[in-house]
Amino acid sequence: MINRTRLLQAGAGLAVFLGMTACDNSKITELNNNPNNPEDVPAATLFTSAAQSAIGRFLGSGYSLRQTEFVVQHFAEQQYPDEDRYARLGATDTQGSFTNPYPNELEDLQKVVVKGTATNKAGLVGPAQILKAWEYSYITDTFGDIPYSAALAGDSLGGSITPAYDAQKDIYTDLFAKLDAAAKSLTGASAELGTADPIFKGDPTAWQKFANTLRARLALRLVNVDRAAADAQLRAAFAGPGGLIATNADNAILKWPGDGVYNNPWGTFFQTRDDNRLSKTLVDPMNAMKDPRLGVYAQPLPGTTNTYAGMPNGLTASAAGGYANTASRAGAIFFPGATAYGFFGGQGAAQASFIMTAAEMGFIQAEAAERSLGGLTPAQAKGFYDNAIRASMTQWGVTNTAAIDAYLADPAVAYKTGTPGLTQIALQKWIALFTDGGTAWAEWRRTCVPSTIKPGPAATQANVPRRFMYPTTEVSVNGAALNAAIARQGADAFTTRMYWDSAPTAAPTYTTGCGQR
Repeated sequence: MINRTRLLQAGAGLAVFLGMTACDNSKITELNNNPNNPEDVPAATLFTSAAQSAIGRFLGSGYSLRQTEFVVQHFAEQQYPDEDRYARLGATDTQGSFTNPYPNELEDLQKVVVKGTATNKAGLVGPAQILKAWEYSYITDTFGDIPYSAALAGDSLGGSITPAYDAQKDIYTDLFAKLDAAAKSLTGASAELGTADPIFKGDPTAWQKFANTLRARLALRLVNVDRAAADAQLRAAFAGPGGLIATNADNAILKWPGDGVYNNPWGTFFQTRDDNRLSKTLVDPMNAMKDPRLGVYAQPLPGTTNTYAGMPNGLTASAAGGYANTASRAGAIFFPGATAYGFFGGQGAAQASFIMTAAEMGFIQAEAAERSLGGLTPAQAKGFYDNAIRASMTQWGVTNTAAIDAYLADPAVAYKTGTPGLTQIALQKWIALFTDGGTAWAEWRRTCVPSTIKPGPAATQANVPRRFMYPTTEVSVNGAALNAAIARQGADAFTTRMYWDSAPTAAPTYTTGCGQR
């Protein structure tokens, strides 16, 4: 799949070339030699580019800010609300999230793996494998079955350019194996990447923590369909070499330079676009609980100093337009300063992207404890829950300890046990995952929390999407493999559930009519 486009282009170019040089074929072997695109790029350069591209793709202004953050209702769309109504989330609209990772960052990361393997450098192979697993997890959690085991084989002579789609269950099995092997291989490894690694500066232990934490995230995805597998993978993740992301100092973060070339994509978007407002679904519970993070996530309404409001999702264009000044914009930290429509914030171009955090890890442990998974017990749940909330607060710059203590003491926040406690964990996790729309969407599909997420009145369908549709280009270039995947997984539709989402009522927090208008 990866090099299908490249190979087709090369084939077309070869035909033209042969026609023009019928009497002189001495330079045919130079056909693909592009002096401006050298084939033997250093592993460090490939890794830097792949990391920035992958994080920008799935935590940036397209997939996250303009698609999944609407689906999971952290944001609502105030102008031209087609994405918010699901009208612009069709096969041609979301195909970039399916098609583009393969010939770009995934192929580059695979080249790093090959180079590192050839030179026996675990400090190259491990981080590349872990980042590949992170990106593949977003692709499969968005579409379900995808090309995986043969997806990069087109780079090799004889490799398929029309690879089969792997079943999501099998993809998850291999992701666990890859993360396990990568974490183990990094024990005692050298920091080969150094400053070429924009996330951890090549630190092997930091990458081990990331691998184990990602493994725990994916393990919990399976809990509704295979509790035994979820339990086994959680145990392995918790005991993995190097440990877990346990404090904010461990967080997997991409610190954007903000130099005009490598800016946080959200800051670039907000510089010229004024489409997004905070969703009422998010702001209402944060207001009710007097959440100190609200002043970071959102800006006060114009003319006020401490009044925040959200807007409903899925409105008509005329109805949505009325919320321009009556719903809060995103927080000032996401804005680059002067914009085409005013001045908001100032450091948004350099705002960090949070890839995986101690807060998320704490909520994973809290849920595992409450459900007696991973070797943890319900008696431990409250401690993990409280620590996760504290970590999220400080992650977002809330340093007032008294305010955090008061929040934790609020009757709506103070931890309860059993299913009420699991609902609290899921709600707080959803709030903490602000800016990571893909993960928040996956968590909502798994837990149905918050239950207030439903299609808006002008939405094109009565159900919140459970997946995105495969791109239309696959029909023409890989139709047989696509049709086989659809026959196995189900109709290529928003409502089709992928493997780990196939037993929603098994979730203790499930509510009848989840995600239905």
